[in-house]
Amino acid sequence: MRMRRDALPPPLKRLGQHFLSDPRILGRIVDALAPGSAETVVEIGPGRGALTERLRERAGRVVAIELDRALAHVLRERYADDDRVTIVQGDALRTSLGDVAGEDYALIGNIPYYITTPLLFHALEPPRPSRAVFVVQREVAERLAATPDDGAYGALSVNVQAMATVETLFAIPAGAFQPAPSVESAAVRLTPRETPLVAPPMEDEFRRFVQGAFGLRRKQIRRVIRTLSGLDVATTTGLLDAAGVSGETRPERLTPEQFLALLQAVRLVSRRDS
Repeated sequence: MRMRRDALPPPLKRLGQHFLSDPRILGRIVDALAPGSAETVVEIGPGRGALTERLRERAGRVVAIELDRALAHVLRERYADDDRVTIVQGDALRTSLGDVAGEDYALIGNIPYYITTPLLFHALEPPRPSRAVFVVQREVAERLAATPDDGAYGALSVNVQAMATVETLFAIPAGAFQPAPSVESAAVRLTPRETPLVAPPMEDEFRRFVQGAFGLRRKQIRRVIRTLSGLDVATTTGLLDAAGVSGETRPERLTPEQFLALLQAVRLVSRRDS
């Protein structure tokens, strides 16, 4: 027997479920993605389907990935007669977004706050979407878009900006969700670089390098490099000169391009000395 189409399971706290319900905000989020009538859109975490319904009206095809089995069942029932909407029950972190899209795609999602960072990096794995619009915690949005010398600038800023341009679009009040979260949210748009700053084979190493540097963010970069690489003073000074970075600079003032130049210099010295 089919579940009634209007029967909605209660929110699950363990999955961090806060469902967007404000019609105006939903419209602005879809407008920010601007899906084309022949375009495939992958949606992460459709929940009760409020955003899915608006996407269905504008995109050529919608593939929605929902972890909650009960909600996935409701959505499959709702769209059983619409071949433009595919509901995938599963964990988005374990799902190849490019595979479920089957073609070029745009990406959208109201991301559970407790898995925001891994989902962002997963979303930027090849094959990357043409663009992505996410609803995230406001503090995360600030970190994503922060620039050097900004107090919010950190490893997340550098690692994401190495692969994509980031725009903070608009704030979303807690009252736009059911149930309301205890924090404010924001919509962000990520547009993958046509040529990523860091080549795929180096992404993991670059990410670890940047995270290690920000773990020592109050130290000067010459001390950071020596701590992370074990190099002596003279060698460290030489590679800083080669990378065009002052040894007195602190990690929070380095651009993604400078982090890459430093890592490449460290790699070159390591290969030479091995």
